Formats: sequence, structure tokens, C-alpha cells
Amino acid sequence: MPAAVFDDEHIGGLVDQQLPAPPAVERARVLIYSHDTFGLGHLRRSRAIANALAGGTAGVSVVIISGSPVIGNFEFGSGVDHVRVPGVVKLRNGDYRSLNLNIGIEETTNLRAAIIAQTAQSFRPDLVIIDKEPTGFRGEILPALNILKRNGARLVLGIRDVMDEPAALKPEWERKGGLEALSTYYDEIWVYGLQQFYEPLACLPLSEEVRQRILYTGYLRRGLPREASITSYPRITRGPFVLVTTGGGGDGEDLIDWTISAYESEACPDIPALIVFGPFINREQRRGFMARIAKHPKLAAISFDSKLELLMNRASAVVAMGGYNTFCEVLSLDKPTLIVPRTT
Repeated sequence: MPAAVFDDEHIGGLVDQQLPAPPAVERARVLIYSHDTFGLGHLRRSRAIANALAGGTAGVSVVIISGSPVIGNFEFGSGVDHVRVPGVVKLRNGDYRSLNLNIGIEETTNLRAAIIAQTAQSFRPDLVIIDKEPTGFRGEILPALNILKRNGARLVLGIRDVMDEPAALKPEWERKGGLEALSTYYDEIWVYGLQQFYEPLACLPLSEEVRQRILYTGYLRRGLPREASITSYPRITRGPFVLVTTGGGGDGEDLIDWTISAYESEACPDIPALIVFGPFINREQRRGFMARIAKHPKLAAISFDSKLELLMNRASAVVAMGGYNTFCEVLSLDKPTLIVPRTT
């Protein structure tokens, strides 16, 4: 079964059925909001969709609003640009703080909301795709949603195929006003997956009218970047190797430790491994891992690669954290993979 709908070249049909080709678009403006409080998944998904929408169509312009501190490290296709709002970081206890500014989280949120609203008013998009959070981070996109609705934009909520477990998702969305936002603002809800696999919103008390707005797109296909990465890869990548990736790296220390321990054991794997730490790994932990990796000839590591698909395509197999985007990438590239689920 193919991985499905979007790639870097075009937008196709659903995984299990063929849709007619979309009509040619002469001019269109698309705004994508990605709250990006942790990791790389939301940003990479938004980037894939933006490049697909703008690819090959001179009249389409896409702006991604993101709080990711690494968005500037990624390349975007023609017609795609981004607006970065002040970043926030999620602490292990569930609270948030400003990433770099020496101000409180409330003031940071207000600043982000003002930038988002001004962008929505000035850019005046035809289509808006909100990633995952129907009211945004701490409700920050509600002023922008009112502006966009008045301006006649078509509003879409895009969510991955697996959300939190029902016992956590339902009270969270009720607390954040997500259920009210779905009925008040959104014209469509895109689920990036297959209905026969899982229905992530089935646990919510949605009206029949709102349920009729749900569209299952299939999985988002990933292609290889058009240009080679500027990253200098270690020598072991010239032959067969296993790629080990934890995504952003903020919660992948156990997987990295287990991988290194496997090569330190008496039953050392025959094939070398390249570990990609991710940009958000703790610096002290990375330093300790590098000291162990340097002692083993079958191990190498790099910090970050914005074009990880190239490494994934080279690799003989992949060991990865269980994120949506990594799943789509390995499915698109047809790689043998060990996916380790997150437990916290």
C-alpha cells in the first residue's frame, strides 16, 4: 500500500481510491499555523504540505507560522516562506516557558498572538491550515481565526491519524475549547491517515454536522529532497549501515543509550550504525554519548540533518522513535524499520 497523498511534487488522491485531479489554480494564498512547542514533527509535516501545495504552481504562495527555533535550518520550495513567532518550550512536568525571552509565558503568548493576527490580516489567505491544535497554543490563534473568518478564508484543521488516548484527549479538548472551535470556525477537518485504521476523533461528542466535515486524506507521502545535503556524512555511510534517529531528540536519550549499549556488548551487531541526535538533545547527554561512540569503530554520530530523507534512503535499515513523520518517511522509502514507541 502506498504511503499516500502529498509529496514534494504534487497532491494526489486518497490511498485507497483515485480522486479527480484538482482544477488548475492561477493565484492562491495559503497560511499554515504550526504551534511547534516540542520536536520537529509538526514543522516537517507543515513543510511537506506547503511544498506540495506550492510546487509547480507559480501563482500559489504559502506562509508557515511557526515557533520552532530550527525552522531557519530547513529549505523551502519556491513560493513558500515562514514567519517565526517567539518560541516556547514544554517542560517535563507539562508546563511551558519562553524559550529565549526573559518574560513570562502569558506575555510570550500575547506577543505570539499579536504577530499571528497581524500576519493573518496582512497576508489575507484564501486557505488556512491549522496543525493539530484547534485553538492554537494556549488559545493564541483565536483572534486570528475571527479575522480570517470575517475575511472569507476557508479554514481547515489538520491532525495526524493518532492523537492522545481518548481518556486524555476528550477532557483536554473540552478544557481548551477545541470542540466549540470545530463547530464555530472550521470548514473541514483533515485526518492524515486512513479511517479503517483509526478514527482519532471518534471519542469526542461531535455533532453530525461537524463529523461530515472530516476528510481522511491518507498518509502524507515523503519524497527525496531535490538537492544534496551540505552535511558531511561519516565514513561508515559509504557502506551498509543502520540509521538511528530520535526526531528532535528531546526525549530520545534512552533509545540512543540502548543502541550504544548493543554495540558495547559481546554480541555486537555486524552492521555499523549512524546516530542522529536531533537538535533538542541535552548537551551534557550528547557529550557523554559522543565519548562512548568515539571508542567504537562501528558507531558514528551527527547532531542534525535537515534533509534526513537522504540518509534514510541510503540506510540499510532504520531504528527510530515512533513519530508520525518518521513513520511516513520509512513507509515512503520502503525501509526495514524498528519503531520504538514513546512511553511518556
